[in-house]
Formats: sequence, structure tokens, C-alpha cells
Amino acid sequence: MIYSMTGYGKSVLQLPTKKITIELKSLNSKNLDLNARMPSIYREKELAIRKILADKLTRGKVDFSIYVETTAEDTSTQINTPAVKQYIAQLKEIVNGSDVDLLKMAVRFPDALNTIREEIDENEWTTINTEIHNAIKSLNDYRLNEGQVLENDFNNRVVTIKKILEKVISMDPERVKSVRERLLKGVQDLKEKHDENRFEQELVYYIEKFDITEEKVRLENHLNYFIESIKSEESNGKKLAFIGQEMGREINTIGSKSNYAPMQQLVVQMKDELEKIKEQLLNVL
Repeated sequence: MIYSMTGYGKSVLQLPTKKITIELKSLNSKNLDLNARMPSIYREKELAIRKILADKLTRGKVDFSIYVETTAEDTSTQINTPAVKQYIAQLKEIVNGSDVDLLKMAVRFPDALNTIREEIDENEWTTINTEIHNAIKSLNDYRLNEGQVLENDFNNRVVTIKKILEKVISMDPERVKSVRERLLKGVQDLKEKHDENRFEQELVYYIEKFDITEEKVRLENHLNYFIESIKSEESNGKKLAFIGQEMGREINTIGSKSNYAPMQQLVVQMKDELEKIKEQLLNVL
């Protein structure tokens, strides 16, 4: 089971005087890169929120947001009546105007409005905390669904590589024969007499240098281990990336040892499939 690092989660909380929306968005990243946006009233809870997100999300570039929409007559800003009256009295001494005009001017001056700092209601915060966990669950459900799409793609591409590897294995005797004939022709073209026994010994040594038996076995083991790791309970993109690197190492070695054009074409096909796997692995949690 694998999880994608791409996801979206949302939870909406309706309180008597406000509507609170919690959003989570995530993209791929090597580590946890968390950006949190919230009203100032909730800033004192930011460290606690970050800890929750770090415990639950592990990796990814995560944007966390809390939006508050007031739905009732509830405001933290009040008119500073004594200050406004004093401003109006002073304005009357220097300008002529109606009380309404003077009021419009007075409320623009400093300290005309007082902002009362709200304190977090702990009962309200308990409810918000629950909704944060709901948003995280929504995000992880999204990640799981995306991960299943990736898993299907990985399985299909691994099967494709296995089929190409089977062609490589079946082609190997033909490759060895071709290499042998090419070497023999090269010696004959030199029009030099040669010791048949010595030639056979040298030929065996040369062909052994180009033997790909170990690489074929290791590649097949890596492919099986990759599928096995996908099915594990925990998503581990870093582990899968490492296995992908080992798969690439064996495919490259087969290509460098093949010395046979038809087999090298198959190696190119395997490389193409593996590159697509590696590209998708960047998004695995």
C-alpha cells in the first residue's frame, strides 16, 4: 500500500457566530515543508498544530490554512467614544461643518477605534482541533486514492519490464552465438594461423566477461522485491526509490555487456519503463 504526497483535505465547522474552514494541500517534497496560515487569535496554537501535522503527514510540501467567516453580529472592534468626542470638539474650533461631517473626519484619526484582542475559547478550540484531525484524514484518504493509481501504474510497468527481461533471457543464446561468430570471423579476416584450443580458451574467457546471468537474476529479484515493498503496510517512497536505483544499475550493466544490437534495443525499452517509474516515485510518500 502506498500513499501519494499529492492531496487535498477540507473540513468545515459551523459555530453560532462564525464559520471556520480548515484546508490542507500537499505536494511532493523530500522532507516535511509546512506552511501554516491562520487568524492571529489562533497563533498561540500554531506549534501544537505543526506537531499534529508532522506526526500525521510525515513528508510533503504542506499548506495548512484556517479561514474564519463571521456569520453573526460579533465584532472585536469598538468605537473609542471619548476619543471621537474630543476630536469633534477640536475640529469645531478650526472648521465649520455639520456633526455628521465632523464625525466622518474624527473616526479616521488614531485611536478612534479600539480593537479588543479575543481570547481563545477552549471549548471552541477542542472542536476546532477535532476538525483539524478530520481534515488530515480527508487529506490522507485523498493521498491513498492517488497512491492506488500510482500502484497500478507501477505494477503494470514492472510487468512490462519482466516481459522484456524474458525476451532478453530467451535471446541470450543467440547473442552468445553471434558474438562467437563475430570473433571467429575477425580472426579469420586476419588470415593468421591460430591454435584452435587456445582460441577456444580465449573465446570462453571473452564471452564470460560479457555473461549477464548474474545481472538477469539480480534484476528479477529487484523487480519482485519492488512489488513486495509496494504491498507492505507502510508507504516508503525512499525505499522504493533505492530499489529503483538498483534496478537501473542491473539494466545498465546488461546493456553495457550485451554487445548485441537487438538486446540493446530491449535494454532501451526497459530503461524507458524504469525512468517512468522513477518519475512517479518522486510523488510517493
